[in-house]
Amino acid sequence: MRRLLTWICNGGRASAALCLIVAVPAVLLGEDQKKDPDAIGDRNVACKVNFYSIEKEIAIGKQLAQQVERQSKIISDPVIAEYVNRIGQNLVRNSDAKVPFTIKVIDGEEVNAFALPGGFFFVYSGLILKADTEAELAGVMAHEIAHVAARHGTCQATKGQIAQIAMIPVMMTMGGWLGYGIYEGASVLIPMGFLEFSRVYERQADYLGLQYLYKSGYDPVAFVDFFEKIETLEKRKPGTMAKVFSTHPMTEDRVAASQKEIASILKAKPEYVVTTSEFNDVKFRLASLHNTRKLAAKDADPNRPTLRRNPNSTTPIEDETDPTKKSTGDDEDRPTLKRRPADDSSSTPDSSSTPSNPPNN
Repeated sequence: MRRLLTWICNGGRASAALCLIVAVPAVLLGEDQKKDPDAIGDRNVACKVNFYSIEKEIAIGKQLAQQVERQSKIISDPVIAEYVNRIGQNLVRNSDAKVPFTIKVIDGEEVNAFALPGGFFFVYSGLILKADTEAELAGVMAHEIAHVAARHGTCQATKGQIAQIAMIPVMMTMGGWLGYGIYEGASVLIPMGFLEFSRVYERQADYLGLQYLYKSGYDPVAFVDFFEKIETLEKRKPGTMAKVFSTHPMTEDRVAASQKEIASILKAKPEYVVTTSEFNDVKFRLASLHNTRKLAAKDADPNRPTLRRNPNSTTPIEDETDPTKKSTGDDEDRPTLKRRPADDSSSTPDSSSTPSNPPNN
């Protein structure tokens, strides 16, 4: 359609009116395709004006990703890493993304995930632990993949022109996601028009992410359920929700819009993927790693409480070299129980009492 429009307006010597007549349906067709999950992969959902090529966007994202990996602890457990990567790559295949994705898990308790320009995607282990189902985890990942598919990072920089473009070096020099957070936070210094664009992008990521989640076979309602749960946790205990979510919270209007999209354009399927036993296994494995780390940190704490032994005792209460062998300790140190005299007298049997068993004749 785009090639036909170019030929009509340039090579076909058509009038301006004819070009307009042909162009308007083409634009409307593009908008209609964004509402059609079946058109995923064959449509362009990115912004119309972008100063950055795909290659430049990948280069920026790669530099940022290197900063993230230098400042974060990446989980190397092959079971966890492979599982999260497989979930993400399945979503990418069912998205409009035009770049390959590199997906890694950060060892951190934050309920967060973020995708850098160019397809460099990081998921915090805290997000996996907080999700109750695989569909909830996939819903957050689909939202972040939508940001990359729509090229929101470089589109926002383009729209901000000098103000936002000047923040790109800050993103690189400040380091990783911290710099990216400053980049997003700097939007408060920009006129409201640019802040509105940011909100529009969040809504578009909701819109596209739900479609990617749906096409991948997951229950799209899980996306809304998870963010509502996070909002509830934040209200009960401020600070539970990651800062990136508090910057663009899942407000009531976004929840309502997502629910409307699910009801209007996502045709109900006879069945959805909600969760899997593999998700539960990975979550348990991850929880074990977190607990092991906490125990190690506790053992390394010089201020932790300790048990003190009797200084007069020369034998440990337990054999530290073999926990299965227990020592009796010093007999002098062992506590003893003594009867009161009244108890002794009461316990003596009466000589005139009848024996319980009669003697045998």
